[in-house]
Amino acid sequence: MANTPQAEKRIRRNDRRAAINKARVSRIRTFVKKVETSLAAGDAAAAAEALKAAQPEMMRGVAKGVLHKNTVSRKISRLAARVKGLATA
Repeated sequence: MANTPQAEKRIRRNDRRAAINKARVSRIRTFVKKVETSLAAGDAAAAAEALKAAQPEMMRGVAKGVLHKNTVSRKISRLAARVKGLATA
């Protein structure tokens, strides 16, 4: 339990930020899921478009500090490789 006014304020602030960050991560997951569903359906064009939309969203998550840079880079790389593999197959 917070004992000082500043500690109480930090709790309120942290709750607000957590809600914002949760929304950001959820939004990013939705963009990634669109790429995944396009890949599962075998639609190379839709997967490429979805990846093009997902990349800036994921990097924005890095800029805002909700995801780690290397994690996002790894995920983008793996998605791009899968999209490229689908396009060539």
